[in-house]
Amino acid sequence: MGCFPGVRRSVQFSLREGVVILVSIALAGCGGGEIIRLPPSRPIVVSSGERIRVDPARMDTIYAWLLEENDNIELDPTFLIAAVPAARESLPWQTIDIVGDTARFQYDRANPDVTTAFNIYAHLHLMQRMGRLEEWLPEHVDAEGYVLERAIVNRMADVWLLGRSMFDAPAYRLLDEVMYAREAGFLDAYMLVARGDEFAEERERWEQENPVRLDEYREWYARVFEGDPPGLSSEASER
Repeated sequence: MGCFPGVRRSVQFSLREGVVILVSIALAGCGGGEIIRLPPSRPIVVSSGERIRVDPARMDTIYAWLLEENDNIELDPTFLIAAVPAARESLPWQTIDIVGDTARFQYDRANPDVTTAFNIYAHLHLMQRMGRLEEWLPEHVDAEGYVLERAIVNRMADVWLLGRSMFDAPAYRLLDEVMYAREAGFLDAYMLVARGDEFAEERERWEQENPVRLDEYREWYARVFEGDPPGLSSEASER
């Protein structure tokens, strides 16, 4: 057994040129207690030209907990996470189904790299159902509703940030929107607009407490993604 969890299995978006680099880095650290460092990051760019640059130390932290969580997903026999390929784009909360010890979600078969981030989303929800959330999100062990969902989506955005910046995962607009919104400080705006029916009370309270934030979010989204945010059509925003 290697001294770093996850060395024997790489996360899906690293099954390319990065896998050899990752394994060699981890094994080199086993002998002398060296700090694991990922390869240099690349800036993330969308079609509008908006860029995200990441802090290497932050990526090291994300990578460390992702390896542990990915190992649990792959090796723990007490539950199952099933990724079901489909012929459409989606985000995991649109298709997730948890029954007993099994969580299933659909993903666009043309974009298999997204399953790493989707797995984390499904895993954290399943851990909450199984009373094991303290192992992975101890700071949110008692959270529920929107607070819990926001924490889980935030973790999913971390994974996609790592994949896009360190492992050259290809762009996937739906996840890119979540990631960019989070990095720009608009995660609440994204979630409460895109999922307003699901979190109606939280959306109403957020708009009352942040009267100009919706307009700021819409302007930001139009600049970065050249359109209207999910859940906010031009007609609705003019009411």
